Order: sequence, then C-alpha cells, then structure tokens
Amino acid sequence: MGIGAFLIYFAILLILPIWAQSKVKRTYKKYMKVANSSGMSGADVARRILQENGIYDVRVVETSGFLSDHYDPRKKVVRLSSHNYHEHSKAAAAIAAHEVGHAIQDAQDYAFLRFRHSLVPMASLGSNMSYLLIFVGAILGSFNLLGIGIALMAFAVLFQLVTLPVEFNASNRAMTQLVSTGVITNSEHRETKKVLNAAAWTYVAAAVVALMELIRFLLLFLHMNE
Repeated sequence: MGIGAFLIYFAILLILPIWAQSKVKRTYKKYMKVANSSGMSGADVARRILQENGIYDVRVVETSGFLSDHYDPRKKVVRLSSHNYHEHSKAAAAIAAHEVGHAIQDAQDYAFLRFRHSLVPMASLGSNMSYLLIFVGAILGSFNLLGIGIALMAFAVLFQLVTLPVEFNASNRAMTQLVSTGVITNSEHRETKKVLNAAAWTYVAAAVVALMELIRFLLLFLHMNE
C-alpha cells in the first residue's frame, strides 16, 4: 500500500465514525427539543407499542447515560436513557420505538436477530483477542497466529455486518408502529425518520471500518505468504 493510499485509508478509518457520531448527536439534540404531537413520553410510547403487539413480558426501565438506550433480550428489558424515558420529544418517541422494535423481533423470532445472538461469543473473543494475535503473529512472522487472529476478527466483522439488517429492520418496525398506534401523525413522519436514519449511520460506519480493517490484515497475510 502506497503512502497516499495509506493516508486515505486511515483518514476514512478516523473520519467516518466521527462523522456518524456527530450526525446522530446533532439530529438527536435538534429533535429532543421538539415535542411529539401525542404528548407521550418515550416510556409511554414503548409500553403502548409493546401492549399493541401483545408483548407483556418485557419491562421498560430508565437507565443512565447519553443515548444508552437498548433492548436486553436476556432479561427482557427495554432500557431508555433518562431524557428518552421521561420527555415527550420526537427524538424520545423515535428511539423508544426503535428499541421496542428489537423486542418485537425477539418475540417474533426474527432470523437475523437470532443469528447475531449466536455470534456473540466468538465476536466478543475476536474483539478482545484478534489484534493481539495479529500483532504478535506479524512480529514473529507466525502465519498460524496471524491466521487465527484474522479468523477471530472475521467473526467480529460478521457480527457488525449482521447488525445492519437487525437495526434497519427495527427502525422500519418503529416507523410502522409509531404511525399505527397514533403516536405520530403523517406530518411528523419525515422528522422521525431523520432521527432513526442518523442513528443507523453509526452502525454503517462501524461495519465499514471493521470490514476495511479485516481486508487490510487479509492483504498483510497474503503478502507474508508470497
């Protein structure tokens, strides 16, 4: 890889995640100040959508942190950050509906969600060990260590790639539920979509960066075998 290509590679590696995080924060902060027409808090939205879908074994609780919202399938809990739990903003409604979208996926045994769950042990191992094995393998010139490290990294990358359809599907479910339950009107559709799309870009950026890193180390492995 030439110096120019090397610099472009690392520029993308650094800039893309920063841009994605900046986009989601700007969009979220804009719409966290705009009330939704239903006057419902994020917690209210989450509970209504769960009830409308006949899901009664999932709790909705408050959690600390900024944009720390998530669905925990092991404990059957939708966790909403404080603002999204209490406030009646368009951002809160969108984020709450998105997380409940994951709960609906879980209840309906959504295939990509199940596949992603099955990848967690190896993806976690890959995230924690791959760089160490690749580094040691490259220093020692050990093809075995380098190959094992790349294989483990591949599981982490696969997890990131499988995350994309899971997240986009949850957002699509969120939009459908927000409209069908009357939480938002048609006039709010565009703004709510902006919040969900901005959040999706963080997953796209993470997947692109992970894939680029895997390709880089695969090229290193092939070069060492020449």
